[in-house]
This record gives sequence, structure tokens and C-alpha cells, in this order.
Amino acid sequence: PSSDPSLRHYSSCSGCARREIGSGRMTTGGRAVLLLPLLVVSALFAQIRASDPLFHESFDEGFEGSWVVSGKEEYSGVWKHEKSDGHEDYGLLVSEPARKYAIVKELDSPVTLKDGTVVLQFEVRLQNGLECGGAYLKYIRPQEAGWDAKEFDNDTPYTIMFGPDKCGSTNKVHFILKHKNPKTGKYVEHHLKSPPSVPYDKLSHVYTAILKPDNEVRILVDGEEKSKANFLSADDFEPALIPSKTIPDPDDKKPEDWDERAKIPDPAAVKPDDWDEDAPTEILDEEATKPEGWLDDEPEEVDDPEAAKPEDWDDEEDGEWEAPKIDNPKCEEAPGCGEWKRPMKQNPAYKGKWHAPMIDNPNYKGIWKPQEIPNPEYFELDKPDFDPIAAIGIEIWTMQDGILFDNILIADDEKVATAILEKTWKPKFDVEKEKQKAEEAAAADSEDLSEFQKKIFSVLYKIADIPFLEPYKIKIIDIIEKGEKQPNITISILASVIVVIVTVLFKALFGGKKPVAPVKPAAETKKPSAVVPDAAAGSSGDKEDDKDAPRRR
Repeated sequence: PSSDPSLRHYSSCSGCARREIGSGRMTTGGRAVLLLPLLVVSALFAQIRASDPLFHESFDEGFEGSWVVSGKEEYSGVWKHEKSDGHEDYGLLVSEPARKYAIVKELDSPVTLKDGTVVLQFEVRLQNGLECGGAYLKYIRPQEAGWDAKEFDNDTPYTIMFGPDKCGSTNKVHFILKHKNPKTGKYVEHHLKSPPSVPYDKLSHVYTAILKPDNEVRILVDGEEKSKANFLSADDFEPALIPSKTIPDPDDKKPEDWDERAKIPDPAAVKPDDWDEDAPTEILDEEATKPEGWLDDEPEEVDDPEAAKPEDWDDEEDGEWEAPKIDNPKCEEAPGCGEWKRPMKQNPAYKGKWHAPMIDNPNYKGIWKPQEIPNPEYFELDKPDFDPIAAIGIEIWTMQDGILFDNILIADDEKVATAILEKTWKPKFDVEKEKQKAEEAAAADSEDLSEFQKKIFSVLYKIADIPFLEPYKIKIIDIIEKGEKQPNITISILASVIVVIVTVLFKALFGGKKPVAPVKPAAETKKPSAVVPDAAAGSSGDKEDDKDAPRRR
């Protein structure tokens, strides 16, 4: 107990707060004791609330029942609930090429974009690439009463359109805001001027748009900032959200006597008497002489001496056959062939058509422009007047199938979006990236092996043409052709040809039975006897004559 009487009451009575409450009285310390648990609970609730997204569609379960496919006849593409290639993770799949697709998901309650930060994020994997088509989302504004989700189509009003679009010269990650002009009541599409491009690979990518309360919008691809803009800047959006204060007067007309020519031909100028407009640009070079060694009697082209008339040529049906022409080989060593002619040269007297020189126009008034008048559609704005998001729709036309949507997210905290990105997208992307690197390395190795094989086969064909391998040429070529059809046995083919060569060389150096030439067509059977007549003659003599005969090589 405290010695101070004024403090003794609090130090000696731990249950006083309860008694004070029971008696209808509360001290400062008692109120603090009661408020502390309430503050802790409130903080925990706020923390839990902050860690939850406003909307998150992971497609872990089927989309039927929660997403509504458009009932319009033009949208014939079939949506499927499928796994991402190589993963156990499911997504919403575009299953057919060259189709229109439309599907929409109505939110439980609209998401406002006017207060605080809003993050729009989703994953797309172009499993078969994207040559021509879209893979973007439309964030639909509240519709009129009685609107049916089955009526969703291209004309359904939206607040924001965001995502990849690629076809021809178009290659961008769209960000389009539809904003209502308070003066006219009309909605105008405002396009981000500098959108990022769409990745060219077939990996999973995540697209993020962060709308900040200071009118800033940031576009991220795979968590990296690719573009940043201000909604109210005329340099960032086309057309600008805030119209110009003045516009050209549409009723203003250019006066008939308005002269916009800065320069005019000098009316006092006169063409000189010695100006010849008819002189040619080029004339014969009279000083040129025929080069020494010029072959006047030789034609530039002659009949191809190696050409032969085809066996199936019919003079009556095909006409008289003429050999194709080739460059005269004699002309290659000479300065030229045929009739020599003097070359042309630039005409020093040529001046062309005469024109009067230009002078300053004394009546020049400049380029005419209509006068400016106040813009009736002009308004001032501190912040964009965003319409809420009441639904999320995908309405696309694409020539490729295999487009997989996943993890569609709306959040009011960047950290929440980043955490979901790291948990859902990053592991898949890392696996896909490693697989891509392995495939590229394998493809590079395959290309190198292919070039190596081509060089081997080229060398083998040259080996087959070596004269002393003539008896084995047909067999060697057969082996090479089999190797070209089955590249995986290239080494075996090379070994086989080497064995043949070594065998022939061994017999040639150390003797042994003469190699028996393979059977050839009748037209080729005379060739061996013609090449070695002495050997053929010696084979019918006695043994001693046979020794003196030259050995066949």
C-alpha cells in the first residue's frame, strides 16, 4: 500500500473499477482498461479487411453459374475451364480460333473509383501466341434497370478497358477510359497515348493498372512499371479529358483574296537568248575510241555446247529445237564483243526547261486559320468523374485459341495485389521461364548438330567420287542417303564409310584378292576393261606373264 493517502485507494484496490461501474461511476483508468480490448479488436478487423481484395476470381472452381456467357448469336466461341499448360492451376480458356467471345461477371456490389487507390489486375497466357486478336477486360459501369447479362456485347457501356491487343501494326496494352462530359452528357473514349507493348512469348503474364487519388495511373507488366500518366494531362491521353477552352470557328471562311504563297515567280524575269530547252541530256562521246582487242566478229552469246536436244522433243509439235544461249567465253577475256558503239556522255550544253526565279510574294498574308471561339464543351475538372464498376466482362475477337485468363482482381491496396501476384503468378512464370530456356538451348544444340551433319554428308559425297572407290560408289551413296533420312545414325554412317576406305586401302597396299566390282548396267560394263586392258590380256597368259602384268589399282 502507498503511504500517500491520495494514491492508496488505487494501489490497494484492484477491483475498484468493477465496483465503480456497478455504482454508476467510472474512473479514467477504468475506461482505459475497457477501451483497450476494443481497440485491439478494431485494429485486427481493419488489418484483416485491408488484406482482402475487393474482388478476386481465381477460377479454381468452374465458371458456370457465376459468369454469364453472352447469348448473342455472333459470339460463337466456346469458353472452357481448363488447366494452364504444364500447371495444375485452372483458368478461363478461349478454346477455338477465329471466333468472337463474350462473357460477363456481375459484382455483388459496385466498386467506386473516386476515393483512394484502386488496383485492376489479371493474368493472361497466350499459349499459342497472338497474331491477331484481343485479350483485354472491360470494366462495366452500372446498366439501366432490367439489363440482362446475356445481352452483353460490344455496345455494352464500360468505364475502363484494359489489356493486350495485337493485330497488324497494333501492338499495345490498352488503357481506355470512358468519361462523361458534364456539359454535353456524352461519353468520350480517352486512350492512353503511350501504352506498353504486348510480350511476344507464350508465357503467363500479369497486367496491372493502379489508379491513384492524385489522378495518376500506372501500368505494370509482370509487376514492373511500363507506363505512367496523369488523367488530366493533355500529353498523356488522346483526346484530353479536359477539352480545350477554345475551338476553331466552324463557320469562319477564308477570304477569296487571301494569298498563302510565300514565294512567287519573278514576273520581270526573262529567259536568256542562249538558253536551249531542247538540248538533250546526253550526247555521243566523240573522243572515245574502240578498245584494243575488241572482238567485232564475235557475238555476245553463243549456243550452249553442252546442251542436248531432249529425247521426247517432237519437232512437229514443239517446233525446231534450239540450244539455249550462254555468255560467249571469248568475250570474258576481251574488252568486248560485237559491234562497237560510241558511249554517251553528259551534255555540257544541257540546261533543261527554263523557269523564272522565285521572289518574296508582296501579297503574302500567311497560312489562313479560322478564328478561335469559346468551346461550348469546355469544363474544368479537379478529378476524373469515374463511373463505378458493376461488372467485369471479356468481349474479344481473336484468330488464335489457347488464350487463358486467370486471377482477375480488384483491390484498394497495392500490397494486396502484389501479394496475390507473388503467390499465384510468380511460381508459374518461373517454371515456364526455365522450361523455355531449356527448349531454346535444346533447339540451339539441334541446329548446331544439323549444321555438323550437313558438313559430314557433304564430305562423304566428295569421298564417294574418289576414283579408286569407283567400284564401291553406289553402295557408299546408298549408305549416305540412308543417313540423311535418319540423322540420328550419322556417326554410324561415318564409321561405315571409314571402314570401307580402310579396307580398300589395306588390300591395295598389302595385296589380296582383287575387289569384285558390283554388277552395273550393260552401258557401264565396258568401262573396267577399257581402263586396264593390260590386266585383262594378262589374265589369259601363263603365270610368269601374269606376274609381269601391271596390278590393277
